[in-house]
Amino acid sequence: MAFARVATFDGVTSEHLDGLRQRIEEEGQPEGMNATELLFLHDPDSGKTISIVLFDTAEDHERGSAILDAVSRDGAPGQRTSVDRYEVAIRMTA
Repeated sequence: MAFARVATFDGVTSEHLDGLRQRIEEEGQPEGMNATELLFLHDPDSGKTISIVLFDTAEDHERGSAILDAVSRDGAPGQRTSVDRYEVAIRMTA
């Protein structure tokens, strides 16, 4: 069973997400995170963003969450408003 870390943010700009996309494309995910998929949903009008990070196992989720929690928030636009863990009940890709 897969697990998802779902975090919500307020005040995120499109420019911030463009920079994050570039950094992920160039550097990949943080070492040891072991996520299987990253998904960011963004409403540019409100600045709200939802990040969904998928992991294959509960252990990978715990390790990945610890890594993400340790990431410095200094200078990062936006404010994290929540972080939750979910079991992935249904997953379908085209």
